[in-house]
Amino acid sequence: MSQRWSTRTETVLRRAGWRPGRAVPTVTWESVLRERGGFAPHEAARRFLAEFGGLVTYGWPADTIATSSAISFDPLTAEWQDERFARASREAGAPLYPVGTADEGATLLGLGEDGSLHLLRDQAEFLSTTTDQALDRLVDMQATASALWKPSGGAADDHAFWRRVDTVDPAPDTTSPRWPAETDRVLRAAGWSPGRAVPTDTWESILLETGGFELHDAARRFLAEFGALRVPHREPWDEMPWREFSLDPLLAFWDTEIIEDLSDRAGAALYPIGMHGRRNSHLTMAEDGAVYEGMDDVWLLAASPDQAMERITRRNRPTTVRTGPSAP
Repeated sequence: MSQRWSTRTETVLRRAGWRPGRAVPTVTWESVLRERGGFAPHEAARRFLAEFGGLVTYGWPADTIATSSAISFDPLTAEWQDERFARASREAGAPLYPVGTADEGATLLGLGEDGSLHLLRDQAEFLSTTTDQALDRLVDMQATASALWKPSGGAADDHAFWRRVDTVDPAPDTTSPRWPAETDRVLRAAGWSPGRAVPTDTWESILLETGGFELHDAARRFLAEFGALRVPHREPWDEMPWREFSLDPLLAFWDTEIIEDLSDRAGAALYPIGMHGRRNSHLTMAEDGAVYEGMDDVWLLAASPDQAMERITRRNRPTTVRTGPSAP
C-alpha cells in the first residue's frame, strides 16, 4: 500500500493520537452543529472527522512555532458561524463543512464534498484537492513561520456568546425555578435549552479509546444536557463577569493520569466533563452526580449537577445595586 503522506505528517498524526483504521462516531458533533447554525454534514466530512476528529497536532519537534500554529480537528469551534460558512461556501463554489481550526482559532478549516480542504479567514482559500495532501500541507506550514498563518488574538471577543448573553429570552416565571435567573441566562446564551439532549457517542468513544474512561450514567445524562456549553475568555480578563468554562470532556484527551489521580484523591470514579478558569482545573463527575474540580488537588464543587451549573455561572463580583436618592 502506498504511503498516504510524508513521514513527518505520519509522525505528527500518530503523536496526536491517530492510528490506521481509526473510526469514531461523529453524531455528537453533528448534533451540536445543527443546533448552533443548522450545519448539514456531507459524507466527506463524516469520513474525515471519523478518522481525524478530536485530534490536535502540535507539530514535531514541538517548539513555539508548532505550538502556536496548532491544528485542532474540532468542528465545534465553528459554532454559531453558519453565515461565515455560507459565505465561504459561495466563494468556494461548493458546500463547506467545519472540521477544525488552525492558529489557535484564527483560521477555520472547511471541507468540501469532494474532499478538498479550504482555509477560512477573510475569505475562503483553497488548500488542496485531497485530504491527504491537505494534511501534508498543514503540517508543513505548521513547522515554519509561514506568512500563510494569521497571528492569534482577539477572536474570542467576537464569540457569539457575548453577542447573545444580553439578548436571549428570559426563562418564564415559575414558582419553583430550577436555578437563579442569571444561571438560566448564561446557559441559554451558551446554547442550552429545556429538554436539550445531544448524543454523547463521540465523546464516549474517543475518551474510551485514548484514556480508558468508562462513561457512567450520571456523566452521560449531564453531557447530553450540558455538553459543549461554554463561556469563552475575552479581554480584559479582569472584567470577565463569569469565570471561563468549557463543558467539553475531550479537554481531558491527554490527561488520563491527572483524572486518575483526582479520582484517587476524591475516593470516587470521576469522569471528565470539562475545564474551568482558562483550563486551569478539570471539572469531573462522580457516579452519584457530584461534581469535583481540581488539577494538582481536588475539591467538591457541588453535590449535584444543577448546583454545579449555578456555581460555575456565578458572577465573579456581585452586581452593584445603588439605592437612595443618588441612584439614577
